[in-house]
Amino acid sequence: MMSGEQTKALSRLERGSVTVWALTVIALIMLVTYAVVVVGMVRVARHRAQAAADLSALNAARVLLADHAHACREATTLAHANGAVLQRCDVTDETVDVRVAIRTTLPLRGVGLHVITARARAGPAEASRALPTPQ
Repeated sequence: MMSGEQTKALSRLERGSVTVWALTVIALIMLVTYAVVVVGMVRVARHRAQAAADLSALNAARVLLADHAHACREATTLAHANGAVLQRCDVTDETVDVRVAIRTTLPLRGVGLHVITARARAGPAEASRALPTPQ
């Protein structure tokens, strides 16, 4: 059993250890929260890019029925309206295949501006099955 003097000496040595542990736990919680926020930002940007690609392809396919020459121009207009840049637009028979890009800024050192791309195809169901998937 420890004497009163030994207990006081041990108590003095451990003084402040709770503060160190508390700061470590707080730093860990902040790091995990930061990682969750960054992953969330990337997912939101990815969904925005895919929505822009889907809408651009659908609009181009709609225009394709009436005016084959202006389908990609309409895809470009709708991509810009959704904050994206049309990178590629291919018209094959009754099908439109588009690729768009969205630039987003991530709060990571060394990454900063990041480009996220998405691809979509629109047209009649029968025509889409017959086409090979572009790379």
